[in-house]
Amino acid sequence: MLLELRAENYAVIDRAVASFGPGLNLMTGETGAGKSILIDALQMLLGGKASSDVVRHGEEKAIVSCIFEMTRGAGAVLETNGIDPEGDEVLIRREIGANGKGRVFINNQPATVAVLKQLAPELALVHSQGETMGAFDQAQQRALLDRFGEISTDTVAEAYATWRQTTARLAELEADEQDRLRMADLWRFQTKEIAQAGLTAEDEDTQLEGEKRVLANSERVYTAAMSAHELLYESENSAETTLGAALKHVEDLARFDARFQAAAQQLGTAKATVEDVDAEVREFAENMNAAPGRLEEIEDRLAALDRLKRKYGQTLAEVMAFGDEAARKLAEVDNREALLEELEAKQERDAAAYRESASKVTAARRDAAKRLEKLAVGQINDLAMSTRFEVRVSPEETQTGWTSHGWDQVEYRIATNAGEPLKPLDEIASGGEMSRVMLALKVTVEEGVQGGGKKKKAPLPRTLVFDEIDIGIGGRAAEAVGRKLKTLSRGQQVLCITHLPQIAAFADQHFLIEKTEKRGRTQTEIRKMDDAERAQEIARMLSGEKLTETSLKHAEHLLEMSR
Repeated sequence: MLLELRAENYAVIDRAVASFGPGLNLMTGETGAGKSILIDALQMLLGGKASSDVVRHGEEKAIVSCIFEMTRGAGAVLETNGIDPEGDEVLIRREIGANGKGRVFINNQPATVAVLKQLAPELALVHSQGETMGAFDQAQQRALLDRFGEISTDTVAEAYATWRQTTARLAELEADEQDRLRMADLWRFQTKEIAQAGLTAEDEDTQLEGEKRVLANSERVYTAAMSAHELLYESENSAETTLGAALKHVEDLARFDARFQAAAQQLGTAKATVEDVDAEVREFAENMNAAPGRLEEIEDRLAALDRLKRKYGQTLAEVMAFGDEAARKLAEVDNREALLEELEAKQERDAAAYRESASKVTAARRDAAKRLEKLAVGQINDLAMSTRFEVRVSPEETQTGWTSHGWDQVEYRIATNAGEPLKPLDEIASGGEMSRVMLALKVTVEEGVQGGGKKKKAPLPRTLVFDEIDIGIGGRAAEAVGRKLKTLSRGQQVLCITHLPQIAAFADQHFLIEKTEKRGRTQTEIRKMDDAERAQEIARMLSGEKLTETSLKHAEHLLEMSR
């Protein structure tokens, strides 16, 4: 949901802030007040083109910003692009300088327009003059059909991934055989060199470095070990002797007073610990004397391991993994024919599994397309349009057409006038017609009509924005548009600019956009209206600038009917 939209020094806006709410948010105002400027600002925040022309005259830069509620899809886009989250919200800001340079920030972190374009479909879908099809391409058309038919593509996506993986391995194996044979000698040498090193532990070098440090300081270390042995056990006043004597006296005390029993146990434990430590340091010192050539042996081994790491990886773990991979490639060369035969058979099985899954998805889409066509035509014709509508599902069964969502091309086609052929949506002449078609389609899907019954669907997270939706309609058709917007807004947030009072009456939040003059400069402002102000604004839309008692009563009646 869009929570807030701000614009500063943008076109004729000095500073404007709009806080939107759930449901239907409608914006009205006199012609030329700048209603579409705010939609343009939102489109720019969603990755649209920016120009220095939008900078208010006399200012250095324009700033537009917005706050959306976080969605799962938006969070994934941010994570992919290395942008830290900002709680449960997404903050977007864009600055456009008078010199034409611009900057983008997401959650107060520098970003790019490309990231905005990735983020946009997860946050909002704008339907306005010239922009609708950019946001409603074939991928969006397919997604809308799948949502209507509750079609899952998980199985076909899994089958596609498996087939792609097998195909990639087969292509690798079928690469230039001469190159692979030439590389085989290198792989054989690498495998042999790593195998001869006898690597057994990934941390062998770390262990050897520790032992080397000890041996390199052997005299000091030996002296320390023997001194510890002397103090712990060997000397006349050693810790072991002292603790033994003390333990004997405390045990005598414990025979007469039970409270010394615990103390006796503690001293016994301490004496045993001293004996263990002494045994360890004594053994350590003896082993040092037993291996006089060990330091040279360790240095030679570390040098050999370093050579391997310089050639095959930064760590021994990477060296061992490199050896395993080289051995695998060598085995593929040596057993190429058998592997080719095995992979070709697997590829065919994977392809058959994909075809089966994709065919099921195609059948489900065609069934859903027939239902959507029938229901959408009724919704579209309610909006003062006489149309024929078709959802075309065209499977591209050759492997070049295979994707993770199936092999279908989904295209919505429409004829808005009698006698005209069906054409793709982007060839519709009027932006207003396009917006009304989009509204009808969205309502059809979100109502979730399935086979005559209604099934409640989980709402989509995106905000829907409609501009130019009421061009060329009025009366009952306008009321139908208002009702459909209201229906759609029950499941997701809707923003709409309208010139018609019949539509404005359905608003959950009603914003007035007005142009004023301050200090000799024109500026556009936006503010949310209360019920009394709404009645006056709808009355103005009914009768013009001069309000009458009749228009006020009519406005109040429209508001009452819309509730």
